[in-house]
Amino acid sequence: MNIISYIRAKHNLMLKLALVAICSVLITMMLPTREVKGHVVGAFDAIWPYPDLVVEKDFFVKKSDAELRQEYAQIEKNAPLFFEINLTDKISALKKLDFLKETDLKIYNVLKPLFDSVYSRGVIETLTDADSRKPIMVYNTNYAEESSYSNFFTVNSALLFIENGIRSKNLTDLNDVNYLDYLTITHYLNKDKTKWYIKIKLEQISVYHSVLKVGDVLVKQGEALTNDKRYNINMYFYSRNQNVTLGLLNFFSRWLLTFITLLILLFYLIFFRKQIFGQNKQVFFLFMIVLTGVGTACVFHKYGLIILTLPFTLIPILVRVFFDSRTALFTFLIAVLLCSFFMPDKLQFILLQLIAGIGTLFTVAEMRKRQQILNAAMVVFILYNLVFFAYQTGFGTAQLGGKLSAYMPFAVSSMLVLLAYPLIYLIEKIFGFISDFKLLELCDLNQPLLRQLSQEVPGTFQHSLQVANLAEEAIYYIGGNTLLVRTGAMYHDVGKLINPKFFTENQVNGYSPHIEMLPLQSAKTIINHVIKGIELAKQHKLPEQVIDFIRTHHGTTYVGYFLNLYKKEKVLSNVDENEFRYPGPIPFSKETAVLMMADGVEAASRSLPEKDAMAINDLVDQIIDYKISQNQFINSDITFKDITVIKKIFKKRLMNIYHVRIEYPTL
Repeated sequence: MNIISYIRAKHNLMLKLALVAICSVLITMMLPTREVKGHVVGAFDAIWPYPDLVVEKDFFVKKSDAELRQEYAQIEKNAPLFFEINLTDKISALKKLDFLKETDLKIYNVLKPLFDSVYSRGVIETLTDADSRKPIMVYNTNYAEESSYSNFFTVNSALLFIENGIRSKNLTDLNDVNYLDYLTITHYLNKDKTKWYIKIKLEQISVYHSVLKVGDVLVKQGEALTNDKRYNINMYFYSRNQNVTLGLLNFFSRWLLTFITLLILLFYLIFFRKQIFGQNKQVFFLFMIVLTGVGTACVFHKYGLIILTLPFTLIPILVRVFFDSRTALFTFLIAVLLCSFFMPDKLQFILLQLIAGIGTLFTVAEMRKRQQILNAAMVVFILYNLVFFAYQTGFGTAQLGGKLSAYMPFAVSSMLVLLAYPLIYLIEKIFGFISDFKLLELCDLNQPLLRQLSQEVPGTFQHSLQVANLAEEAIYYIGGNTLLVRTGAMYHDVGKLINPKFFTENQVNGYSPHIEMLPLQSAKTIINHVIKGIELAKQHKLPEQVIDFIRTHHGTTYVGYFLNLYKKEKVLSNVDENEFRYPGPIPFSKETAVLMMADGVEAASRSLPEKDAMAINDLVDQIIDYKISQNQFINSDITFKDITVIKKIFKKRLMNIYHVRIEYPTL
C-alpha cells in the first residue's frame, strides 16, 4: 500500500492529527515566552504571595507619568523669571526732569531726590501674584544676579513713593505736575530667556528613579504592596517581557509539549469515546473550547489583567451540556494544564480550577433545570474561597489568606459562570448540538408537531408516550441520555400523521384499509411513515439527533406481517423480498437501540389476546431476539448484559401497564 492509499484509508485519523498539530502551534505561539514568576499587580493585590522577585538583569526603575508631570509642573512653578536692564528710557526721563531746573528750581529740588531713590532700586514690570513670588534673575550682557520682586519698584509703587515723599514736605502746589513724564520701567521681563531656562531644566529631568542590579530583590514574599512597589513590579514585568525571541529548539520543545498534551485528549476520544471521535464537528468543538480558554488567558496575561477572574469552570459546564461528564472533566483537565503556564503558582491554579471544576460537574450532572447553572456558580465561589484560604494559610502566604481583596477575583469569576446561558444557545446554533434544555423544550406537549399528533392521531400519540416511558426507564438503568431517548420516542412516529388510518392503533371498529390492498402496497405505505416522518421533522426544524430516532426505529427489518402474507398468497412471484424491508439505517447508539426495542415490544403487546405474565415474558424475548437475529444492534454500543436488563425492565413495565398479577405457587 503506497502512502496515498494509506492516507486515504486513514483520512479520518489524519484529519484529527492535523487539527491537533494546528491547535498546538497556535497555543505554542500564545504561551508566555519566559517563565512566569509573578504577574502585574493592581489595587486588589495587597500582598506579594509568590517567592522573592529577584532581578534577572539590570533594571532601571522608571518614574510614572504622574510623577514626571508633577516634576515638570514643579519646575515651571519655581523657575526664575529673567529680567534685562534697559536704561534708555530712564535717561530720557531724567533729561525731562532736568528741564525743571531751569523753569522751576523749587519743584526740581523736591522731585530730583525722589526719582533718584526710585531709579537706584529700579522699576520693574508689573507681574501677577503667582509670578511675583518666583525668584528673579537680573542679567546684563555677561552675568545674571538673583534678586526678588519685592526689591524693585513697580510703576504704581513708585508713584505712591513719590506722592508720599512730596506729602511729607507739606507741599501743595505740585498738583499740576505729571509724575509719569519722568517715570519709566528699567527692568523688562525676557520671556524667551525664561522659556529657554525652563526647557533646559525639563530636559535635565531623569525618567528613572533608580537602578536595580542583577540579584537585587525587588519584592519579598509576603511583603505589603504600596503604590510605588506595585508600579515598580509592573514596570519590571513589562521590561522583562519586551523583545524576547524564542530559538528554534525552544519553540519546538514548547510545541512538542503542547502537542503531546492535546494528543492525550485525542487518544481519550479514540479509546473511550469512539462515537465522538467519529464526528468531526464534535472533535473540533472540544479542541476549540480548549483553544479559546488558552487564548483568553493569553490576552489577560498580555495586558496585565487578573487571570483568576476568568470563568474557567465554564469549560466543564459547556462540554457537559452537550457531552458526558467524563468527557467534560477530561477536556477541562487539558485546558487547565495548558492555562497553568500563564500562572506563577501553577500548583495553586491547578488545585483551584480542578476542585472547582469537579464540584461544578457534580452540580450539573443532570442538566434538567436552568437553575443548576446558578447553583454551579455558587458552588464555584464557595470552593474557590475554601481552597484558596486553605492553600495560602497551609502552604503559601498566610497574610494573604486574611485579605478580603484577594477573594474578589473569585467573585467575578463565579458571576461570569452565568454566561453559560447565552453561550449554550450560541453553541446550539453554530455547531448544531442539542442540549438537555433544548430537549426539555422539544418534549413540551404544546410543541406544534406533538400537539398535532395528539389531536389528529391520538392512538399513535398514546403509543409514543408508552414507548417513551419504556425507553426512558431502560436507559436509566443501563446508562445513557434519558432525556434524549424520551424526546426521540415522542417524535419517532410523527410520519403516521400522513395516512394515519393505515396503522392499527388509529383504526376504529376493526376496519383496516389494507384489506383492499396488495401486500406490497400495504408494506410500502407502512414503510413510507419513516420517510414522511423525516420530512415532517425537517420542516419543523427538529435537531438531527432527534431525527435519527425516526430514521432508525425500524432499522432494516421487514414489515413482517405483510411479507408473510405475501409469501402465503404468492400474488406476485417476481417481487424482491427487500421491497418489504425498511430503508434503515440500523441503530448506532444505546438510545436508538433501546427505542427500537421499546417500539417493537409496545406495539406487539397491544395485539396479545391474553396479557398475562407468561405471554408478556415470551413476547418481550421474542421481539428483542428477533431484532438481534436481524443484526440490528451491531453498530450500537450495547452489550448482552444491557439487553438482559432491558428485557427485565420491559416485562415489569408491561405487566404494570396491563395490571398483570404474578401468580405465586401454592404451598
